[in-house]
Amino acid sequence: MSTVRGPALAREHPRALTAVLTVVGYVVVVGTLYGDIGLYPEISESTVDVLAAAIAVVNSLTVGCLLAGVRWIRNGEVRKHRAAMAAAFSLILVFLVLYLLKTGGGGRKEIVAGAPLRSYYLGMLGIHILLSVVSVPLVLYQVTLGLTHTTAELRETAHATVGRVAVSAWLVSLVLGVVAYLMLAFFYGPQHIEFVRGGA
Repeated sequence: MSTVRGPALAREHPRALTAVLTVVGYVVVVGTLYGDIGLYPEISESTVDVLAAAIAVVNSLTVGCLLAGVRWIRNGEVRKHRAAMAAAFSLILVFLVLYLLKTGGGGRKEIVAGAPLRSYYLGMLGIHILLSVVSVPLVLYQVTLGLTHTTAELRETAHATVGRVAVSAWLVSLVLGVVAYLMLAFFYGPQHIEFVRGGA
């Protein structure tokens, strides 16, 4: 396998780069949710619904890539593993664009108080959000290492150990996010949904 070389900064300081990218990512998402910065084009509620469905599809595909990547690395198929994880990371970038556009331009839907199983939905959503927050630095660290080190070099890093934690948190977060979308879109129905613009 050919040597994988990245920029010197990423290769020599993957944790520092991960920290910077994580903070930038958090600022962008929190700013979109609560900042009302006027950066995004205004979209209709029906477009929000379409984007929410697209996000669920993207996240489902990401789950498939992650499961394939785990299987391949367990079988020692490093190239396939690397391709699956690269695809998963690319898909999560697509998710981020769709999510920011949906939330920043249209808002989000919430279940109104008194809806059946609302507490279970909110609990599941809370775990999904918590694991998403935790996954960001872990995934960015893994990607940084994977892009800047050879397979042999990765064996001398925390790539495998951190990878197991990262993929577990990421998978659970993605699955809960898809289930939350399905509950919101199909179980509760419009009568139990309240459209909220921005972070209101």
